[in-house]
Amino acid sequence: MTTTRPPAPTSTPAHDHGMAEFGYRESLSRSIGKFASFAAGVSYISILTGTFQMFYFGFGTAGPGYLWSWPVVFVGQLAVALCFMELSAKYPVAGSVYNWAKKLGSRAVGWSAGWLMLTASIVTLSAVVLAYQLNLPKLWSGFQLVGDGTGSHDYATNAVILGTVLIVFTTVVNAFGVRLMAMINSAGVFIELIAAVLIAIILGVHVTRGPSVFFSSNGYGAGQSGGYLSAFLVASLASGYVMYGFDTASSLGEETVEPRRTAPKAILRALLASFVIGGAILVFAVMSAPNLGDEKLGTTDGGLQYIVEQVMWGWLGKVFLVCIVIAVTVCALAVHTAAIRLTFAMARDNALPFGEKLARVSQKHRTPIIPAVVIGVLAALILVINIGQPQVFTVLTSIAVVMIYLAYLLVTGPMLWQRLKGGWKPQELVEAGYFSMGRWGLPVNIFAVLWGLGMAINLAWPRSAVYGGPWYNTWGAFIYIGVITGAGLIWFGLRGIRVIGVLASHAAVESEVTA
Repeated sequence: MTTTRPPAPTSTPAHDHGMAEFGYRESLSRSIGKFASFAAGVSYISILTGTFQMFYFGFGTAGPGYLWSWPVVFVGQLAVALCFMELSAKYPVAGSVYNWAKKLGSRAVGWSAGWLMLTASIVTLSAVVLAYQLNLPKLWSGFQLVGDGTGSHDYATNAVILGTVLIVFTTVVNAFGVRLMAMINSAGVFIELIAAVLIAIILGVHVTRGPSVFFSSNGYGAGQSGGYLSAFLVASLASGYVMYGFDTASSLGEETVEPRRTAPKAILRALLASFVIGGAILVFAVMSAPNLGDEKLGTTDGGLQYIVEQVMWGWLGKVFLVCIVIAVTVCALAVHTAAIRLTFAMARDNALPFGEKLARVSQKHRTPIIPAVVIGVLAALILVINIGQPQVFTVLTSIAVVMIYLAYLLVTGPMLWQRLKGGWKPQELVEAGYFSMGRWGLPVNIFAVLWGLGMAINLAWPRSAVYGGPWYNTWGAFIYIGVITGAGLIWFGLRGIRVIGVLASHAAVESEVTA
């Protein structure tokens, strides 16, 4: 297989979109505008998908007080996002996390970040599509295709069927090109944002209690080692599960118009919108719930959907459930899209098996089709695990979040190292008129690294409340991540280290790099 090392450019011209630094030529369709870039980040975070899918876990573990984890996670992820904004202003390339880690650290660091992010993204796609089961049967009983939902495997089996249908949809859309994906995604996000704001307003109108409910443990954590703090740390997984994926805007940088200006703004706006609107929904939901002692608020068949159904009358509740289904759909589409761009980015560096095939771009649709199909098939296969062993799937889903936080850490960590040794020069961004944190860059970067470490440890901590039993599930974060990382590093050590390099079919010619 023919590979070539990219020449070392002396500078990065503004019109080159930062690709010359990596020795890549443009091969994707540059057609994404400002709103579509913003929508990509919002749909991955997905206000309605994440909040409605994980509310039951947070509330059931720590009660109303778990919502304090929402601003805590936001502050931590904002620090990460600010670092990513600087990076996207300089390097708005596909598979951003992989390429940034490679540029800031080393080939091994970049490959590790990409491998963790890619495997986690595929599992995340499987997890997101399961949200169909939480909503579709509530709209119409006909969506419960297996049994009546009361059988021991009815719920899980039906979730796999509905989820597989959604994966087929996202695969087909992504195979037809980024323009169709962006149109569907933007329309879906527009509907999601309007619905989310209206849900927050209507819940706010129906509040039955004051904010004092958030300043009490309400009995949660009693009898536990560490008391309420232990319960709160476990429940924070619900917020940590939602606020990531904002890097999707930068991962689509090679398909975005004026990416060095558009991507940083899209990252910040996506995170801010998700925090404000999602937070309003969660706060007003707790304040408007008819009975906070209702056990269904902490179960998968209850949760936030249950509150919405109780508070909103008849047809209106159904309308908002439709909007949630739309949000789940575009969220799955965005996750699939981001995973495809990451696969393409690693494959054109020959950093994955069958790199030449995975990096092939359709001349008709200007998009990598094979990664779309491969990721769709893998995600559907992972779904099957959920039928007989739902706890294993919960473990894998939780671990996927940990892996994404670790992948982010493999970017912010090397970035901090570059700052400390003078290798990162934000002044160049300022002079070019692009986003820069200026003198705040170092403290923000330090906080982002400390946050990433703390959150990864908290999420991976062996707790039966999250991972269940037996012991290999309880310690699943360490065991499964170790196995996944180990398997990847074996390939990297035996073959990858010898063959990784920009494929000749994707390498920029000398004149493009030095222009």
